[in-house]
Amino acid sequence: MNKILIIDDDRELCALIKRSVQSENIEADFCNTGREGLQKLKEQEYQLVVLDVMMPGMDGFETLEEIRKENSLPILMFTSKNDSASKVRGLRAGADDYLTKPFDMDELIARIASLIRRYTRFNQQIGAVQKLDFDGLQIDLENRSVTTENGAFELPPKEFDLLLYCAKHQGKILTKQQIYEEVWGEEYFY
Repeated sequence: MNKILIIDDDRELCALIKRSVQSENIEADFCNTGREGLQKLKEQEYQLVVLDVMMPGMDGFETLEEIRKENSLPILMFTSKNDSASKVRGLRAGADDYLTKPFDMDELIARIASLIRRYTRFNQQIGAVQKLDFDGLQIDLENRSVTTENGAFELPPKEFDLLLYCAKHQGKILTKQQIYEEVWGEEYFY
């Protein structure tokens, strides 16, 4: 069963989200500070984090940055601010999706289910067939090959790694720094 972690200082909202996702067979834990959330992530495995931006002490952006240092699970952020600057900042820092409060609970649940589905698709168990299918393109992770309607071929190692990284983060805005540090495994210098 999938399990999510809700990090928000609004206890009533956390309890409401927990009840709502449980009706969809998704377990949920919640905590009310960024530090508590980081501790829970060390203690248990989750498939997604729901993270509020506005929290006392360590805010959502700081918590997001700490999570991204060690974890690649999907993060859905929400805030009561309706400005695009906060959304852009969160997405650039590594958030996978964003909702503005107040939000529709059905939409939140649909976004959570979608992010979990995509995350588990790209993080299959070891030993499982590792192929990613896109419209007319198949990426074979085990053999490091690509198949299109024109046939199968192998890419140079960095090109394959770049394609794979972009495929795993489809629909997400990636910075040059993120791509360089992940694919080349070196610190980015502008």
